Amino acid sequence: MKAVILDNDSLGEGVDLSPIENQVNEFICHSLTSPEQVDERIKDADIVITNKVVLNEDSLKQAKELKLVCVLATGMNNIDLKAAEKLGIPVKNVEAYGTPSVVQHTLMMMLSLATKMPVMQKRMAAGDWQKSPLFTLLNPPTYQLEGKHLVIVGSGELGQAVKKQAEALGMRVTFTARPGKTDDSRPSFDELLPEADVISFHCPLTEETKGLLNRNNIQHCPPHTLVINNARGGVAHEEDVLDALRKGQIGGYATDVLPQEPPKDGHPLLDALNEPLNLIVTPHNAWTSPEARQRIIELTAENINGFK
Repeated sequence: MKAVILDNDSLGEGVDLSPIENQVNEFICHSLTSPEQVDERIKDADIVITNKVVLNEDSLKQAKELKLVCVLATGMNNIDLKAAEKLGIPVKNVEAYGTPSVVQHTLMMMLSLATKMPVMQKRMAAGDWQKSPLFTLLNPPTYQLEGKHLVIVGSGELGQAVKKQAEALGMRVTFTARPGKTDDSRPSFDELLPEADVISFHCPLTEETKGLLNRNNIQHCPPHTLVINNARGGVAHEEDVLDALRKGQIGGYATDVLPQEPPKDGHPLLDALNEPLNLIVTPHNAWTSPEARQRIIELTAENINGFK
């Protein structure tokens, strides 16, 4: 059985691929694959392994030997799933591989926003502490998380793990109803906004969650609300959130995701990083601990073994 991985570089250095190699007779590893190279590289493969390389209907049809697609991630939006189903090609993803890593990143963002770290670091770089008549800088004041209300969108493994850590900080936690689900008895996202001190997104990007936080409902947030998006770009309408942050309608925004990655055409949030805002943008690296990346390989090997 021949397996081909199309974008091994997306896993970074130091990852041991032997768990996958041990499951197949032949293993070909490509660092990166352009759209023009896809068809040639998968044409005689039994198993195709990809992280972000797109497999469309035409490519899937031309891969006559293809029996299994393995995605090195949870999201499978780069695979034409309808075409794969029609062709009888199962698609397997990996889940819960980076929960500790993403939870750690979420807490880092929450604590950094609460302590106004982005603004304070700019003040420090500008020499404001040296010029202060006091022994400290009191502006902007920090925000104590104990006793505050965290609203989480997404009650899966990630959301549950964030809840546990937030409760250890003394926070009260509420999960919203699943957006678009009328049979969910939990309060809706919009209903919880007026009492949300912190909002954290851990949900997929769907028609129901796209632009879930936007200019129409941001006005119902308390002006101190801190917003964290470690889900998918577009769950929060970034331009609306940035406008609200500039106007003081929310207290801070942190995101690890943007609608286009990498943002080769730029993005307003990146441009705003030089402004004195309580704003954090990280390069979709919440999942990138060595432990999480190795777990992806182990789970992919299990998917292959289970298929055989």
